[in-house]
Amino acid sequence: MHIPDGILPAPVCVAGYAIAGGMTWVALKQIKKTSDSQVEVPKAALMAAAFFVGSSLSLPVPPVSVHLVLNGLLGIVLGWYAWPAILIGLLLQAILLGHGGVTTLGVDAVMMGIPALLAGQLFQLRHYLGKSLPPKVSLGLFSFVAGAFGVGLSALVFFALVIFAIPSTLEQSTEKSFLTALMLGHIPLIFLEGVFAVLLCFFLLRVKPELLER
Repeated sequence: MHIPDGILPAPVCVAGYAIAGGMTWVALKQIKKTSDSQVEVPKAALMAAAFFVGSSLSLPVPPVSVHLVLNGLLGIVLGWYAWPAILIGLLLQAILLGHGGVTTLGVDAVMMGIPALLAGQLFQLRHYLGKSLPPKVSLGLFSFVAGAFGVGLSALVFFALVIFAIPSTLEQSTEKSFLTALMLGHIPLIFLEGVFAVLLCFFLLRVKPELLER
């Protein structure tokens, strides 16, 4: 889901950096105001490493390949820390692995980081919308929805950017086949990340439930 250099026009890349810069300022302001850095920074570093590794591995879903994103999971566990964790992970991937690009770093960060923050807020809604449900049912339901939502929204943004960037000279039938295969390839990934979020949340509930409370 990373967008490499040379795909997007310069104005889009500049806009991506502008939005990413603004989001970084907002995230750091919220982090400073609401969290204990001694507790949260090690957790964020661990999750950033998981994001770096997970989103570097390709999963073949013929006729395309996709990769884990885990941004919904980062939003669940980290809250506002998900933004810098994703931004740093993307920067290291671009520099060390050539995944994504330097010019598109801002766009990639917006594409994955904002859905992560929204997924984290969605997960916290269980305290209000899930009151009538048994606690474990509420946790499972909202963790699945949040985990799937993060990657699902990122995929929608990615598809929109790809459609915008595809050259007009490309044959329409080729474009349609490519996008259809790409969209269908992400459906199993959305389900998989939802299930993975559920499994991790239940594991944390058993071993360290305070990690789920923000």
